Amino acid sequence: MQPKLSLLNDELIKRILGEACQLMLKPGIKVQNAEARQLLAESGAQVDEETMIVRIPEQIVRKALETVPRQFHLYDYEGNPKVQYGGDAVQFDPGSSGVAILIPETLEHKTSETPDLIRVVKVAESLPQYDAQSTAIVCHDVPKDIHDLYRLYLVMLFSKKPIVTGAFTNKTVHYMMDMLAIFAGSREELRKKPRAVFDVCPSPPLIWSNFGAGNLIALARAGVPAEIVSMPLAGAAAPVTLIGAVTQHAAECLSGITIHQLAQPGSPIVWGGAPSTFDMRKGSTPFGSVETAMIDSSYAQVGKSLGLPTHAYLGVTESKLPDMQAGLESGMGALVGALSGINMISGAGMLDSLLCQSPEKLVIDAEGIAMAKRMVEGMKIHTETLATGFYEGVNFKGGDFLKQKITMQLFQKEQHMPSKVIDRDSMRGWKESGAMDTFTRAKIRVQEILASYRRPELDPAKVSQLHAFVLDLARQAGMEQLPVIEDFQPA
Repeated sequence: MQPKLSLLNDELIKRILGEACQLMLKPGIKVQNAEARQLLAESGAQVDEETMIVRIPEQIVRKALETVPRQFHLYDYEGNPKVQYGGDAVQFDPGSSGVAILIPETLEHKTSETPDLIRVVKVAESLPQYDAQSTAIVCHDVPKDIHDLYRLYLVMLFSKKPIVTGAFTNKTVHYMMDMLAIFAGSREELRKKPRAVFDVCPSPPLIWSNFGAGNLIALARAGVPAEIVSMPLAGAAAPVTLIGAVTQHAAECLSGITIHQLAQPGSPIVWGGAPSTFDMRKGSTPFGSVETAMIDSSYAQVGKSLGLPTHAYLGVTESKLPDMQAGLESGMGALVGALSGINMISGAGMLDSLLCQSPEKLVIDAEGIAMAKRMVEGMKIHTETLATGFYEGVNFKGGDFLKQKITMQLFQKEQHMPSKVIDRDSMRGWKESGAMDTFTRAKIRVQEILASYRRPELDPAKVSQLHAFVLDLARQAGMEQLPVIEDFQPA
């Protein structure tokens, strides 16, 4: 009895897909990667090499959709399936690619570096609400040429969970797959049991860049899952109407899936995105707006109608601090995503429109995620009767149900019990425990997690091989040594 949120009916979904196919013919899709254009041309698409505009007939798209896997898994370090893409499975990971970290003592946003990402990874590793890690922030203490692969390196050292990541160039995507293959044992083992999914972004409106299309092709041929992150900006880089943005999203995803499946039919790919509305007053992108959540829910419904795995960016806020606005926007987003049955929901921990990560917000968001997951479980039936059996021997006293053995047996199955980050005490108890607000309690929780964290036991030979691989790339980028990592000494 999983509850579901549906904003579209079948007729509207059909119209969205129909107009998306029309967009792929007129004005067409701009494909800036020569190999992708060649694949499309060989399949029967009309290609204008001068403008790089490709007109993709619906039959080519439909054929590509037939080969997309309807379900696949991401695996942890030990090779156990931990994340399910497909169906109505709902999972969460932290938001990624932040460029700043919140300093909890001063509430300032500081340019992120190595210790900041390690702190985020440790917190996410310790919280069961996060089904996967993400390469959450960019470390600015290493050269730009290795920003993407260095993030993955740190996550691999400090976590055993599956990973949501992404490359910044067509060159580094191969290096990152090589890194994952070191721990997997080989490229073939990585194909069999992928640990990571790679976000790949089209450029709105209706553009697949040389980098984006190149990543799709490389991932498809390696058999490593790709996650399309279409980003229509309603009113600026997409139609102002929510339904128009959903239609553009569909066209961008369908064209990307076509390129991907032409490169290697049967490779896993995800119908995902990070759209937003456009705030005309500030010129900003409110990822925490209810309209953004509506676009996400709707495009996921379109993807599900095709039987595809889904992803979305939700649980995000424009607030610069983990305050009431952050809680309001992030909690609503997480709940909308969960009720929409989206397979992977990214965004937790993020402030300032995906620019800043906060371990403290990551802890608070975990509580909202737990509530959303409980909602998705729906109403449960644990007993033969719904209620009448509970009343045997009841003498109209308020505490009678507390005495029943079944109450103790079932209450933890019925209720999610939050951590101390959530206050449910009396006024007296709250004052006696320090009269702390949520952010203060979250800071304490982060400190507890970091103090109790223990690095995962990894194969030292593989760790040394990974370190040598990344160090060599760092030296090619002009950096003699990698940043010093506390408690990590490669052999």
